[in-house]
Amino acid sequence: MIKKFIYYQEEDMFIGWLEEFPDYRTQGKSLQELMDNLKDIHNELTAGSIPNVHQVGELQIA
Repeated sequence: MIKKFIYYQEEDMFIGWLEEFPDYRTQGKSLQELMDNLKDIHNELTAGSIPNVHQVGELQIA
Protein backbone atom coordinates (compact mmCIF):
# COMPACT_ATOMS: atom_id res chain seq x y z
CA MET A 1 0.00 0.00 0.00
CA ILE A 2 1.31 3.45 -0.90
CA LYS A 3 0.15 6.61 0.89
CA LYS A 4 1.06 10.14 -0.10
CA PHE A 5 2.50 12.46 2.51
CA ILE A 6 3.46 16.11 2.66
CA TYR A 7 6.59 17.25 4.45
CA TYR A 8 9.03 20.09 4.87
CA GLN A 9 12.27 20.64 6.71
CA GLU A 10 12.39 23.18 9.51
CA GLU A 11 15.92 23.68 10.81
CA ASP A 12 17.08 20.16 11.77
CA MET A 13 13.64 18.48 11.82
CA PHE A 14 11.38 17.05 9.13
CA ILE A 15 7.68 17.82 9.71
CA GLY A 16 5.01 15.90 7.83
CA TRP A 17 1.50 14.48 7.62
CA LEU A 18 -0.41 11.97 5.55
CA GLU A 19 -2.33 13.56 2.70
CA GLU A 20 -5.60 11.90 3.78
CA PHE A 21 -5.17 12.95 7.43
CA PRO A 22 -3.88 16.56 7.29
CA ASP A 23 -4.74 17.34 10.93
CA TYR A 24 -2.31 14.76 12.33
CA ARG A 25 1.30 15.85 12.02
CA THR A 26 4.48 14.20 13.19
CA GLN A 27 8.20 14.85 12.92
CA GLY A 28 11.57 13.18 12.66
CA LYS A 29 15.26 14.05 12.77
CA SER A 30 15.67 12.43 9.34
CA LEU A 31 13.33 11.81 6.44
CA GLN A 32 13.44 8.08 7.24
CA GLU A 33 12.47 8.71 10.87
CA LEU A 34 9.60 10.92 9.67
CA MET A 35 8.37 8.15 7.36
CA ASP A 36 8.56 5.60 10.19
CA ASN A 37 6.56 7.95 12.43
CA LEU A 38 4.00 8.46 9.64
CA LYS A 39 3.55 4.69 9.39
CA ASP A 40 2.95 4.54 13.14
CA ILE A 41 0.39 7.35 13.08
CA HIS A 42 -1.36 5.74 10.08
CA ASN A 43 -1.72 2.51 12.05
CA GLU A 44 -3.16 4.39 15.03
CA LEU A 45 -5.55 6.45 12.89
CA THR A 46 -6.90 3.49 10.93
CA ALA A 47 -7.13 1.13 13.93
CA GLY A 48 -9.69 3.34 15.62
CA SER A 49 -7.52 4.11 18.64
CA ILE A 50 -7.83 7.87 17.99
CA PRO A 51 -11.41 9.19 18.24
CA ASN A 52 -13.05 11.65 15.83
CA VAL A 53 -10.46 11.32 13.06
CA HIS A 54 -10.84 13.99 10.37
CA GLN A 55 -10.27 12.77 6.82
CA VAL A 56 -10.08 14.26 3.34
CA GLY A 57 -12.72 13.18 0.85
CA GLU A 58 -13.51 13.96 -2.76
CA LEU A 59 -16.76 15.42 -4.04
CA GLN A 60 -17.71 15.61 -7.70
CA ILE A 61 -19.75 18.67 -8.54
CA ALA A 62 -21.70 18.46 -11.79
